[in-house]
Amino acid sequence: MFGISYEKLFVLAVIALFVLGPERLPAAATWVGQNIRRVREFAGHANRQLRSELGPEFDQLREPLEQLRGPLQDLRSLRDPRSALMRHLLDEPSPPSNGPVPSARPAVDTDAT
Repeated sequence: MFGISYEKLFVLAVIALFVLGPERLPAAATWVGQNIRRVREFAGHANRQLRSELGPEFDQLREPLEQLRGPLQDLRSLRDPRSALMRHLLDEPSPPSNGPVPSARPAVDTDAT
């Protein structure tokens, strides 16, 4: 949701353990959990209220946004050079070229030596 990996969550938990101490950490974790639940309930209520007020127009508003998800994913994949490189390497190979076009003269003049 926020782009936080398990490693970052672990680091945050260790920092919280050092900052808050083992006595206050369970109470802080409970407080964080309750507030996350409240935010989710608020967002769900706002979503339901918006759907009820807009009715079928809400789905019409979502269609263009859904169409933009594909190009947005393509742009996000460009941020990660490893995935872009792997995708490029694993794509279908381009047809082989006929090689360099020979010039009329050789690159080295053998008579000059």
